[in-house]
Amino acid sequence: MTYKEKLAAIRELMRQNGIDAYIIPSADPHISEYVPDHYKCLHFASGFTGSAGTIVITHDFAGLWTDFRYFVQATEQLEGTGYDLVKLKVQHSPEYIAWLYSKLNNGAVVACNQKLLSAYLGDLITEELSDKDIKLKDYDLLAPVWENRPALPENPAFLIDAQFTGETVSSKLARLREALKSYKADSTLISSLDDIAWLLNIRGGDVSYNPVVLSFVIVDHEKASLFIENGKLNDTDLSKLANESVQVFAYNEIENAISEIPAEHTVFIDPKRNCYALYKLLKTTSIVKNINPTTHFKAVKNATEVEHMRTAMVKDGVAMTRFMKWIEENLGKTHITELSASKQLADFRAEQDGFAGVSFNTIGGYNAHGALPHYAATTESDSEIVADGLFLVDSGGQYHYGTTDITRMVPLGNNTEEHKQDYTLVLKAMIEGSATIYPKGTRGYQIDAICRKPLWDYAINYGHGTGHGIGFYLNVHEGPQVLNPTSVEISLETGMITSIEPGIYRPGKHGVRIENLVLTIAQTENEFGEFYAFETLTLALIDTTLIKKELLESRHIAWLNNYHQQVVEKLTPHLTAEESAWLKEKAKPII
Repeated sequence: MTYKEKLAAIRELMRQNGIDAYIIPSADPHISEYVPDHYKCLHFASGFTGSAGTIVITHDFAGLWTDFRYFVQATEQLEGTGYDLVKLKVQHSPEYIAWLYSKLNNGAVVACNQKLLSAYLGDLITEELSDKDIKLKDYDLLAPVWENRPALPENPAFLIDAQFTGETVSSKLARLREALKSYKADSTLISSLDDIAWLLNIRGGDVSYNPVVLSFVIVDHEKASLFIENGKLNDTDLSKLANESVQVFAYNEIENAISEIPAEHTVFIDPKRNCYALYKLLKTTSIVKNINPTTHFKAVKNATEVEHMRTAMVKDGVAMTRFMKWIEENLGKTHITELSASKQLADFRAEQDGFAGVSFNTIGGYNAHGALPHYAATTESDSEIVADGLFLVDSGGQYHYGTTDITRMVPLGNNTEEHKQDYTLVLKAMIEGSATIYPKGTRGYQIDAICRKPLWDYAINYGHGTGHGIGFYLNVHEGPQVLNPTSVEISLETGMITSIEPGIYRPGKHGVRIENLVLTIAQTENEFGEFYAFETLTLALIDTTLIKKELLESRHIAWLNNYHQQVVEKLTPHLTAEESAWLKEKAKPII
């Protein structure tokens, strides 16, 4: 079926069921950012392959609401599908709700598959549309239309030892139960896959790039229950979980288990990370809604996790060094494209001990494609890379001892003054954030503004956040901390690892982004209070050939020279003599 035929089939099902508007979220029953193929509903319905967006279908309009990162991509992918792009004004905001309110008549019916809708959005939609007596109903209109739908993944899951995680399952459960006591809650339902992975020291392969396993967890003060597909864990791991007092049940038993939670219980729920369908099964009216305690615990890495992450950064830095050297030596001699370069980088990572896959689909954008912040090359869009312009490479690796995320610019030749200015300003912005000393209690939006200031001075801005948390051998994007303009009331804490990745994007021309991962550390304490700083963890050359020194202060140059000294010192023992000499020459101090 074509996308227009699928749209017509969905509308026919809407007519048959008395539905005036149908919502298709980008999610799964765990409200994941990245989902298994079985739940790639936006792609099936419209052809859009981005990781964030919402489709709304009425009988006379069909639109995809998505943010700045995907405007160009969505425009191209939606052409001829019957869907229009609706540009979000604020990233991640459910602006389609106000649109529905303005378009629908009193008493209208809105529907969606409520297993794919967060409890937060379910309540919000219901509340925002209630003035017009618009009802929100639960229908899956894709299932009857989706032929040859991919099955749910059957990849095995496995436990990782506390020598890597730095904490046992029993200790983590004890911490969670103490948190529940502080909220006066009797139990909690956890659906978010990375929270479950952290809590039970479990990993899997059910979602591309993210080492998680489809599962649910219910924890009360006496027991912990894991709901997972039969056969995913071997007998040894099942025995280990039993020794940690974790009971294991079939994945599809979760609905019965929720309905059996006593009505007199106070249940803790993260409304943004549990689906509306399961949330509505709770019999109790005593519900505490807040961020999962495990999300906070997971964000603050312990000493063992930090040391393993340092190892991952060295391994990743070796791969990045070999990649940048390979590009320089093969450009113009070998046919290189965005896809072949991305594969070569993945191959260099695969040579490292403990490599477990890439941490996301590499964003390798040559010239104009670099202006698309979340560009992913396809066989149709794949551009040849020649000795002209800029190549933006945003990539990362999963290792059994950590997760990486790094962006570097590769200048290819014939670089313009605009290239150089944009590159230098982005570098300056990244250094400003990385070198900041800030008081305890500082929040992400404050660091975000510090990073943007060098660009604002030139009336330049970018439409994505400056940074995100990153998991330990887990999701490349994790919270609760985030560096973006929204006033998220989460303070940075020592042990958090966050990206700093400002950018400049000129549509149709080029994009520039430079990204490192940083660790929040204690800096000093005095009569003014406690102050924190960032320790840069990422170890890889930052090209210096495009730098316009007059745009930097001496402190920026000193920071970069010191950083490169650390890169050379820490990577050299793991490089060949030839590679080491190449790196030392490229990273020589700027005078």
